[in-house]
Amino acid sequence: MLVIYPLPQIEDPGCFWVTMKGCGPFVVDEVAYKKLNDEMNQFYDKSYKDVDEVKPVTVEEGQVCVVFSEELKCWCRAVIKSVMYCTDQYQAECFLVDYAKYIFVKSKDIRVPLEAFMQLPYRAKKCRLYRTRPVTLRIDLCEETAKIVPAKRWDSAATWYFQNLLKATTHMKAKLCAVEDNTFDVFLYVMIKDEKVCVNDDLVSKNFARFEEAEGSTRSSTDYQENQTSLNAESLPVKIVSPTLAFRPVLFQEKIPTDLGTGGNMCGRNSQTSNASCVFNCELARKKFLGPNFTESYCWPSVARGCDVVAVSYQGNDPFIYIPPLLTLLQLESCYKALTNKSGPLALILCPGWKKAQLVFELLKTYERCCRQFHPMLIILGQNKAAASSVKIQGCEVIVTTPYSFLRLFEHHNLFCRLCHLVLDEMEVLFSDAAEQVFTILDYYKKATVSEEWEYSPHHIIGVGTHWNKHIAHLTKEFMNDPYIMITAMEEASIYGNVQQVKIWALKSNSIFSLKIHKESNSKCILEQWTKKYSSGTPVLLVSTDDCMQSLGITDATCVIHFSFPSPRIFGQRLHSMSDNFCNVSKSLMDQEHTKARSVILLTENSDCHALGILRFLQHAEAEIPPELHDFTAKMLEAEEDKKFSRPLCAYLKTFGICKNRAACPDRHQINMQMDIPQNIPDKILQAPGYVTILPLHIVSATNYFGRIVDKQKDQYTILAEEIKEYFKNPSNKISVKKVKALAFYGLYEKRLFHRVQVVEIYPKEEENLFFSVKIKYIDEGRTNQVQSCQLLHLPARFQCLPPQAVEFIVCRVKPIDKEIEWNPEVTHYIHHKIKGKPHEAKIVHTLGNTAWVDQMVRVTRLSELKITANEYNVRSEILSTGLGIDNPEHIMQLQKLCGHLKVLDHTEIFFCNSSFMQNSLSETWGVFFYFGKKIRLYFLCFSFHPQIKWFQNEETVTVKVEIASVADHKCEFSKEKVVFSACSGDKFYLADMELHQYILAEKSTCVIKDKEVVIILVKEQKGSWCKLLKNKNNHVSLDFEHWEDCEDDSPFPAGTKKLYCTGAVSEDLVDSSEVSGTESDD
Repeated sequence: MLVIYPLPQIEDPGCFWVTMKGCGPFVVDEVAYKKLNDEMNQFYDKSYKDVDEVKPVTVEEGQVCVVFSEELKCWCRAVIKSVMYCTDQYQAECFLVDYAKYIFVKSKDIRVPLEAFMQLPYRAKKCRLYRTRPVTLRIDLCEETAKIVPAKRWDSAATWYFQNLLKATTHMKAKLCAVEDNTFDVFLYVMIKDEKVCVNDDLVSKNFARFEEAEGSTRSSTDYQENQTSLNAESLPVKIVSPTLAFRPVLFQEKIPTDLGTGGNMCGRNSQTSNASCVFNCELARKKFLGPNFTESYCWPSVARGCDVVAVSYQGNDPFIYIPPLLTLLQLESCYKALTNKSGPLALILCPGWKKAQLVFELLKTYERCCRQFHPMLIILGQNKAAASSVKIQGCEVIVTTPYSFLRLFEHHNLFCRLCHLVLDEMEVLFSDAAEQVFTILDYYKKATVSEEWEYSPHHIIGVGTHWNKHIAHLTKEFMNDPYIMITAMEEASIYGNVQQVKIWALKSNSIFSLKIHKESNSKCILEQWTKKYSSGTPVLLVSTDDCMQSLGITDATCVIHFSFPSPRIFGQRLHSMSDNFCNVSKSLMDQEHTKARSVILLTENSDCHALGILRFLQHAEAEIPPELHDFTAKMLEAEEDKKFSRPLCAYLKTFGICKNRAACPDRHQINMQMDIPQNIPDKILQAPGYVTILPLHIVSATNYFGRIVDKQKDQYTILAEEIKEYFKNPSNKISVKKVKALAFYGLYEKRLFHRVQVVEIYPKEEENLFFSVKIKYIDEGRTNQVQSCQLLHLPARFQCLPPQAVEFIVCRVKPIDKEIEWNPEVTHYIHHKIKGKPHEAKIVHTLGNTAWVDQMVRVTRLSELKITANEYNVRSEILSTGLGIDNPEHIMQLQKLCGHLKVLDHTEIFFCNSSFMQNSLSETWGVFFYFGKKIRLYFLCFSFHPQIKWFQNEETVTVKVEIASVADHKCEFSKEKVVFSACSGDKFYLADMELHQYILAEKSTCVIKDKEVVIILVKEQKGSWCKLLKNKNNHVSLDFEHWEDCEDDSPFPAGTKKLYCTGAVSEDLVDSSEVSGTESDD
């Protein structure tokens, strides 16, 4: 009979640790272990005086050693699991093999074990439930079924149940079944309320586990329990271990008491922390979290201790740098007892945009179930004050938001009453985009935490990011108290240390001591020469390769000369050799001006591949930049843009008129005439741009949609859709495609409608599946989807003749608030439900490729009975009304600038019918070019303004007055039935393309430029009165009533008829103007 006692390390049913008592091959008397402990304590504490001789030379993972445990107050045998290196020493995570505990020890507390101390077997024995294996619930969304299947790891629910079962038991027995790889397979029995329970069978019966049958055996779990060794156990305190607990202060690692008599629950804050840590551990294991990385291993302990922290790292944009230790702090409710009488959040996380805020919020919601409920809230507010005042924050302990949204909320709520933790996520972006708002929040926070009651409550600021800048230095000096500054990116550390980045540096000395090192050199000899003291004024120059720098460990250099510009990590390693001479941010600026450290970069003509990286680094370091480097990189940037010439036009450039990060953006930022020829847009709309009816069908964002232009007279697509519907009514015509080809057109039946689709991509076929998936594009709607190949239908050629109807529409002159680069989903959702599938009247102001910019877009309702129309809403105004959008007046101006620099491919031979076309491309509405012998008519809907025009007539002439002041570069072309006038005034381009109602004598017509207007005299081909000036109605053209009386006497019509005619002519123009008047204004 053996007695076992559970040890604190209980991971899951497949791994828990025990000690054994009694007789047997695996049992050693406890007296022997006590004697061993006494001998080790005697030897390492008192007997052995020369400590250095028993310290290990190197420390590696898996190494067996003896370490001192602060908790147990004794020396213990251990196995090293991991090593973390610090600036002056290292810290090791060790597993105590006799106590089954993980602890962290410093290098000074690690000793080499004597052979005599390793004779006894390890006291802690690893166990697992015999042939009891984990399961999980698999859900098949396609078949709408759910079933329990074998799993590779235990899920959190099974682990949580198993741990609670062991904590609640008052007595424990076990039967040993097998030993494999130093792991004991057992049947485990526990006593729950005087009832004996087999844990193996209990987990299986509750579908937490399955019983694994032996090969060639059909026996049940009960059969395996026969003739096995019996093990009795009594319950001991159970402590659940979480990775985050390893980084807590000693205060948070106290032993957790348990009521042994009743098997009761753990009490106080430690009970809550332990329970939460268990589930948190399971959640981390479920996400395959292997442990903290290099930055987290430094950051977590400081955050958990409640210190002010600044962390700059390559992983500085990962919220996991601060979330685990922050959640650990929030579990300790007793820390906030002094603030219980107040309301408001305990923690505020400021993010640079709504998208990052949403990511952080989702992470908090994921791990909230592992902790006590702290009810996090994601708050994104616009300029709508009613929305801010209606926000309810009662019970919320963590707010995730942006600086702008927080200040809008602060106008209606007092948020600093008990705000303890302030987190700046991606702080360099926050300071770049919203420095004023962030410092305002910091000022409020600083003033709120100066009272005496905060002396006993935790309060700290956490800043994480990827780059160091002057704003962060100001943050640490003015708002932090003795902060922990952790910079794991050495090039950022050099900026923190105020290393001078210079382009030329000369050694002013009569003598130089030179050293050289490479892989085959004697590094010890080189180090001796480096540290040797030479006469004053004799510098030491070391020439080295990158692979030797780390082994040398030099940190006292005063200058590094870069012969080449390597990767950022190697560059940082070079700069680390001057780390002893880095300035401290806490020193005054006067002290920092006299820093010794210098970094010299040598550039040659062959450094073109590094020029952009060097420029960005020097700009970030605020160093002086040579003009030659500016000129060189400008050419490099232009060359980089030329490489993107075949890419699509940048979506941000199209939607907002600007791309914030052109260097990193993979798309094109210039006009490609081959790709940007207007597509899927009727010619008559290109020739006479104006109001059209559009039907948005696929909503990408609040201002970006795909849809069709509807022809009011005869819509070809409507006719085609009816023909396709009639064709597929016959079941024999629904022929599935056997061989799918990329870019081919097919039919698709979806939601009682037939669509024309094009195959964009064919995915690899899985072996077990008969069919395969394809990515398709709905060519008449613009959206994409993934379907099975068997759903595609053969589409006759006659249904493919009509070009794709999908056009991309972009609403001009509106953008997201707060310098966001993407629309908030709330706005997109609102616009989606408002406009999808509904016809709108829109004015097209420009087209490029398959994209049409509209300004304005109005939903018009026609009341047929009253013969009037009413404007329901203006899309731009609706976006502005949400408070999440603002005016973008520069949108069209930026697109004007874009079209002012047209480029074509070098290999394309282009001839224009007008030699002045390229010189003044914006003054032409169309041109003709020959592309590989094919004549194509090319339309340019340029960014032009239509001038206001007034006209009057006499029997022989028509006088047209164009209201443009200070005209420059004008052009007026006359033809028999048309007049085209264009001119520039200031920074605006004006164009009037007038198709006349009747014929004129082009050779006798004239154009006169005056100070405030242009006067065009048209000579009529036949004398007489015109009933109107233009063949088609134009809102910008009206009668000149000031001169109407002058021509009235010469009219051949009777007076009454004349007045009647004039009324009709005027009303014809005004009615059209009033019909769309609502689209000319946002009000």
